[in-house]
Amino acid sequence: MRLLNQASTISGPVPMIKITPPGPKARKVLAVDKKYISPSYTRAYPLVVRRGSGMMIEDEDGNRYLDFNAGVAVCITGHCHPEVVAAACRQMGELIHMIGTDFYYHHQSDVAKKLTEITPGKFAKKVFLANTGAESIEAAMKLSRYYTRRPRFVAYIGAFHGRTFGALALTASKAVQRRYFAPLLPETTHIPYPYCYRCLFNLTHPKCNFACLSYLEDVLFKKVVPPEEVAAIVVEPIQGEGGYVVPPDGYFQALRKLCDKYGILLVVDEIQSGLGRTGKMFAIEYWKTVPDIVCIAKGIASGLPLSAMVSRADLHTWPGGAHANTFGGNPVACAAASKTMELLENGLIRNADRMGTYLFNRLLKLKNKYEFIGDVRGKGLMIGVEIVKSRKTKIKDQIRRNKIVEKCFKQGILILGCGDNVIRFAPPLIVTRNDIDKAMEIFEKVLKRSS
Repeated sequence: MRLLNQASTISGPVPMIKITPPGPKARKVLAVDKKYISPSYTRAYPLVVRRGSGMMIEDEDGNRYLDFNAGVAVCITGHCHPEVVAAACRQMGELIHMIGTDFYYHHQSDVAKKLTEITPGKFAKKVFLANTGAESIEAAMKLSRYYTRRPRFVAYIGAFHGRTFGALALTASKAVQRRYFAPLLPETTHIPYPYCYRCLFNLTHPKCNFACLSYLEDVLFKKVVPPEEVAAIVVEPIQGEGGYVVPPDGYFQALRKLCDKYGILLVVDEIQSGLGRTGKMFAIEYWKTVPDIVCIAKGIASGLPLSAMVSRADLHTWPGGAHANTFGGNPVACAAASKTMELLENGLIRNADRMGTYLFNRLLKLKNKYEFIGDVRGKGLMIGVEIVKSRKTKIKDQIRRNKIVEKCFKQGILILGCGDNVIRFAPPLIVTRNDIDKAMEIFEKVLKRSS
């Protein structure tokens, strides 16, 4: 596997904490940030990044960290992968921008063609390129409405699809994300996600017969939401910000069947779970379900801003001018995306599957040792560890979770929380056994001190 891990380009040990973060140089940046940056940003801990390479992040004071969050699942080829950097630099010397929604360049069509080949479904597809995950969701919502002429959407409790007004109507992750922004897009209904560890119906799979989905058809469709008015059901194959929740086998097949029954489009949000992170190109492939629309972002260009909505070609009945943007499909981002997808197919997806299994098993062993680890779940390198007061009560322990995340940062491991009480592990797909061993050694030390 070529250029799997670029950490060797940095001399010296990783992780390496020279001075307790934030150090003096970092604190100077924090002071300026506090004065000029919007307080709406969320910061898990005071990491002030100066540079990155492979699995390594270095802060302003020279501390070095092993990155197990990859910029929230964005830097899938590692930081500054030399082949991605070279592709972007070559493109910057030729063309940076010429608005691809008004003119043509092959970088857009090359990426679009590749996306139609790697997304699920053996049928003709078309692609809309944008900049962020929220923009890809907005495009999917608009296309769904335009094609079906239906006004309603169904989404999930715990979902995160973005913070722009349309996407925010689907998002139901944290109240702070919606507070004081109403009215949002009307007629958006949220249903329980198949979160078996915390079933809202207090049932157990498979005896439940997917009661959380039956609730939509047997209750909401009959009493609240006319199904013939629903344009699309929007869902994450593995719920990301909601807590890295993995649905049980069979759920998505049942959901697909329900959508087909009522002529509802199935929109799958692969923004965090897609592009090899789960050990398959797209997470929905685990359940052999083909969506009508796939939304892609985060890792697609290894850190440059790019996103995509890929859908059945026959859905694109909208005319020129119905939807467009200025920077979507930027040639530099497209060059990075083409190289990223090449690297994925040439070994990184396989590595995500292999290293994901290794990391998962290491975390399972820790679960057996620590009563406050209630659940370990995930696919590939998208793994959640749920922190509880005790396994018997399953009471969420957000305070302990937050302390673990912060202490890992101070020890040189970058992880993040998700949901109310879950720790997410989403390292770059270049991660090695040695990286995992180092991270788990520090993680367990932190867990022992948290007991």
